Amino acid sequence: MSPLRIAVVQVAYGDEESVAERVARIAATVRGLAGHDLVVLPELWSAGGFDYRRWAERAEAADGPIAQALADAARDAEVVLHAGSIVERGPTPGPEGKSLWNTSLVFGRDGSELARYRKIHRFGFATGEPELMEAGDEVTVVDLPLGPDGDGVPVGLSTCYDLRFPELYRRQLDLGATLLLVPAAWPAARVAHWSLFARARAVEEQCLVVACNTAGTHSGVMMGGRSVVVLPTGEVVAEAGSDDEEVLSVEVDLDVVERTRASFPVLADRRLRLA
Repeated sequence: MSPLRIAVVQVAYGDEESVAERVARIAATVRGLAGHDLVVLPELWSAGGFDYRRWAERAEAADGPIAQALADAARDAEVVLHAGSIVERGPTPGPEGKSLWNTSLVFGRDGSELARYRKIHRFGFATGEPELMEAGDEVTVVDLPLGPDGDGVPVGLSTCYDLRFPELYRRQLDLGATLLLVPAAWPAARVAHWSLFARARAVEEQCLVVACNTAGTHSGVMMGGRSVVVLPTGEVVAEAGSDDEEVLSVEVDLDVVERTRASFPVLADRRLRLA
C-alpha cells in the first residue's frame, strides 16, 4: 500500500478570536494542505472546548454553516477531512431531553459527508458535557477512502475523554478498525495522561493512532497540545509541542498494522470478548 500522507492540525486559540474568524482561518489552513490524503482537526475548536456557557448559542445543525465551510475546504484541497467536532443542535431532544451533542464530522475529497460520530463519554462529572449534552450511543468504525485508488480503510472514531475507556477501542478493533482518529480538547493539567493513553491504545489494539489536541488558553483553561501520531508498535512518528499552533505532516505505511499483528500476534491470544 502506498504511504498515507496525514496532516494533524493542532489548533491554538484564545478568547479574543471570534468563532467566525477562527472558522475562516482554519478553513484556509485546510486549503493549504492540498496533497495530503487525510487532514485531522481537534475537538470543539470552533465553539471552544471549555467555553460551556456559550455552547448553546454557538450550536449548529450538523449540516450548518461551520460544517459547510469545512466541507468546502475539504473539496477545494481534495483531502479527506476529519473536521474535529462541533456543538451539534439536533432536530429533536435526545433521551435525556437535551438537544446538544459533541459531534465529529468527516468529509470526503468532494466535500460530501462520509461519517458522523457523537461522543459517547462526556467529560465533566455531572457538569459541562454531562449537564448540557446528550451522550452518543453508537460505536463508529467507517471505511474511509484513504487507500490506493480510494480503497476503504476501516477507521475508528472517538473523541477526547473517550480515550480513557479501553473497552470502546476493543469494540472498534472487533469491528475491524486499523486506524484510530482521536480529536481532543485535553487540558495541560493532565496532558501526561493524554500522551500515555494515545500510546496505550495503539499498542493494545495494534492500530495506528492519530490524536489531535488543541493548544492555547481559553475560558481560563490552558490546553495541553502534544498532538501525536503513534504506530501500532508504540513508536511515536511525530509529536507536536505543548503551547503553539502546529501542523504535523507525516507519511505512514498502513501496512505496518498488518505487519505488527503478524509478527507479534497478541490479539490471537484474547480469551475474553465483549458481548
